[in-house]
Parts: sequence; structure tokens; C-alpha cells
Amino acid sequence: MSFSAAVKGELSRIPVGRGCCAGAECYGVLLLGNTFRAGEIRILTSHAAFAERLPLLFEAASGVRPAPPRPPENRGKWLFSLTDCGEIGKIRAAYGYGAGDDTVLHLNNAVLEDECCLAAFWRGAFCAGGTATDPEKKYLLELVTPRRVLARELLALLRESGLDAVPGERGGVQVLALKSSEMIEDFLVLIGAPVAAMTVMQAKLEKGIRNSVNRRVNCDTANLDKTIAASERLKGVIAQLERSGRIDRLPEALAETARARMAHPEDSLAQLAERLGISKSCLNHRLRKIEQSLPAPGGRR
Repeated sequence: MSFSAAVKGELSRIPVGRGCCAGAECYGVLLLGNTFRAGEIRILTSHAAFAERLPLLFEAASGVRPAPPRPPENRGKWLFSLTDCGEIGKIRAAYGYGAGDDTVLHLNNAVLEDECCLAAFWRGAFCAGGTATDPEKKYLLELVTPRRVLARELLALLRESGLDAVPGERGGVQVLALKSSEMIEDFLVLIGAPVAAMTVMQAKLEKGIRNSVNRRVNCDTANLDKTIAASERLKGVIAQLERSGRIDRLPEALAETARARMAHPEDSLAQLAERLGISKSCLNHRLRKIEQSLPAPGGRR
């Protein structure tokens, strides 16, 4: 099951409200559904639970008793439709639209005055025209409508609720996108999907842990590479000192340290310091002196 389907399943289990909230949820469905005009209301959905919710929602919102949605055929989508002009006129009038076939739908904010109604409205809007990407992959929740004017009004409404949606256009339709995990969590909690919101939070937490571990591993790997490179460089210096006979001319402490390093190449610095009976900082000082004792190419020491 996709994350979008899981969200819509959670929302569809919420009991259908009465009065203003049912009307607000139904309004969200109508505005982001496929068709809402004087001659037809048409909603296509691939989500069975949402399809089954629609007749109950319309009856609670307007008293209209629509037929159950037709089950999927070739396209794999449930079809909910109303074609009775009287019933459609009653529904349109409830939201302040005339009986004519309006070409432009504006948002009627009077339907959304109460906070509970605003949440119900966005619930219906998401079920009819929303998608949410699996948060394990990326953070993205979108609301889609073909209506440009309506998209601008919905964008303003989202921003009034503190949800900074990003407007865009794709394939001739208007897209309002939430792209941060925090915004998506807030929207899901608002519309009544706390389980889905927790899924986003959990995904973010797990990503944070993985990223922290990866950074630590990368840092440790880089440090290990540096340590190995420094160790190999030191071995090369000591080998050159031995070949040139200069190791015997080093101060006794440095010569002892050089021979101990070559004799015990697998020792860590802490182990080598313990073997020599000195501190680790003292050992590091001696090793730097040994490296500096080799003359530069073409130079003298």
C-alpha cells in the first residue's frame, strides 16, 4: 500500500460529521474532485474506502442521497457521479454558487469560518485531489487542481494556516506542494491523520540516525586513512635513515623509538608508547623529530 493510500485510509475511518463539518469536507471534495458544474458532479478515485464514504458524506452535508459509486472496471478507479440537475443545484446553492454552469470556481470562505470546518475541508480536499510521497524516499505532499484561480485562493488559505506551500504547474494542472517534513506533519495532524504524521516523524528520526552514523563512519574512515598514510610515511623515513646509516647518529631516545616502530609495526601509538615507557604525547614528539631528521632532497642536514 502506498503512503497516500494509507493516509486516505486513515482519513476515511473518521466518522462522517454532521452539519457544518460534513458540509466543509464535502466542499473540499467538490473543489478538488474531477468535475463540479451545474450538469454533473464527478469524482474518480482508486481508493475504495474513500469511494464508499462519498454517499454518506453528501447525504450528511446536503440531504441528497446519491447512488453508490460504481466499482472499478478497466481504469481501476471508482466512479462517483451525480447528474440530477435538481440535486446538483441544491448542492451548489449550499456553497453560494448559482444554478448556471460557472466557468470559474472561487473559494467561499464563509463555509470555513470555524477551525473544525477548515480541518474537515482540507481532509476532503486531500482525499479528492491530494498525494503524499513515502517519507522514506522524500518529503512531498501535493494538492492538485486544474483551476488556476482556485489554486491561488487555496494557496492563500494554506499560508493563513501557517503552511508554506509552494505553487507550481505540471501537465497543465496547478500543484500546491508541501516539501518539508514539519509542514507535512502539521497538515496531516490538522486533517485528522496523526498515525500518518507519526510515520513521517519516524522516517525523519531514522534518516537522522542513519546520516549521523554515516558521518561518523566517514569521519572515522578519513582519520584512519590519515593515520595509515602517516604511519607509512614514517616507515619510509626510518627505512631511509637505516639505509643511509643516519639512524645511528640520531639521539639515543629517537633511535630507540625508530627501531621500536619498525620492530612493532602493528602497535597503535598508545601500545608503542607503553612499550617504550613514555607518554603518548612524548611519543608523538619523538616521531615528529624522526621525520624532520631526514634531509630534504638536494638539501643538507
